[in-house]
Amino acid sequence: MAGPLSGIRVFDLSRILAGPTCSQLLGDLGADVIKIERTGAGDDTRKWGPPYLTGKDGKPTGEAAYYLSSNRNKRSVAIDISKQEGQALAKRMIAKSDIMLENFKVGNLKRYGLSYADLKDANPHLIYCSITGFGQTGPYSSRAGYDLVAQGIGGIMSVTGEAERPPMKVGVGIADIMCGMYATVSILAALHHRDGTGQGQYIDLALLDTQVAWLTNLGLNYLTSGEVPGRVGNQHHNIVPYNVMPAADGYFILAVGNDEQFRRFCDFAGCPEIGTDPRFATNEARLANRRVLYPLLEEATRNKKRDEWIEGLAKRGVPASPVNDIAQVFEDPQILHRGMKIAVPHPLAKKGTVDLIGNPIKFSETPVEYRMAPPTCGQHTDDVLHELLDMDDAEIAALREKGIV
Repeated sequence: MAGPLSGIRVFDLSRILAGPTCSQLLGDLGADVIKIERTGAGDDTRKWGPPYLTGKDGKPTGEAAYYLSSNRNKRSVAIDISKQEGQALAKRMIAKSDIMLENFKVGNLKRYGLSYADLKDANPHLIYCSITGFGQTGPYSSRAGYDLVAQGIGGIMSVTGEAERPPMKVGVGIADIMCGMYATVSILAALHHRDGTGQGQYIDLALLDTQVAWLTNLGLNYLTSGEVPGRVGNQHHNIVPYNVMPAADGYFILAVGNDEQFRRFCDFAGCPEIGTDPRFATNEARLANRRVLYPLLEEATRNKKRDEWIEGLAKRGVPASPVNDIAQVFEDPQILHRGMKIAVPHPLAKKGTVDLIGNPIKFSETPVEYRMAPPTCGQHTDDVLHELLDMDDAEIAALREKGIV
């Protein structure tokens, strides 16, 4: 069954994580994503290992897990766009594409004649999305941008970690990933606009902008009160109790969302008097008295084992969970049931397939399809040049001889 973006083609000049996150999602939705890679090298993340995919000979391949995480449902074409013939080839392919995605430094693609200004007149339908660290304008626009830098400048590190410890980054490249998500949303909106007007457009996205955008409630806490939020570890700035709690045999998460849930928790914990204590009866009161409340709750939670808390609170409608490590995540029955671990055939893999993380989107009519594993570098060069540009084997061989592809 064709996906909802079937018939849409993406010329993908992005690499690392933000752009590939976007193009993988577009590919999952059915778009034909043509990943343009440097000849002989490919996406930088191919070498960001170990770990690497294990090959048929039992040895590591050149396909790092980092690369595999964000590049399925794409076709890889290797082109040297630093050469005029490579640029000409790219322009011919862009003319047959709906979307161009890139994350070069500001102004770099102009050197190759592949900036939006270079392409828009010949391709008025083109949706051109640029992802950079700081955007196309502003005092930082010429700087190189990385996820960690965006997390630092954008404030998320200042509210992540324990109060008495140094600022802490989020464990995954969340600024990159969220920028890729915003890029996807913006591209879909631009496609809708084009459907009505026939007009493409330019999209300017920055890691820093998107990082600031998802400060959400903590950003608004500051803008509303003028008080700078600090680090509260696993606690919540606006809800109490919402924390990792000690059990008799480990830890569990308690995430109370309202006053009734708090009373039900206290009843199950054997301390109903805490639930009705005026100091703790409302969330506002619990926020004001969190330093007094948490030691009382921790004394109570140490009296039952972790699974007793999780199962008992679930029956009472109080959110609670384990703190899974990554191995436990991919053994969890709910996660497996929802298809969040998948296997896709891969030509180099020892076991014939590569394990990947599934797409969380569940459509009723146009389900996500896993058509292709993350491609090897240049795997589809010949196929795409035959298909899009009607090139014959001799023409492709001549380009390969010159190092263009």
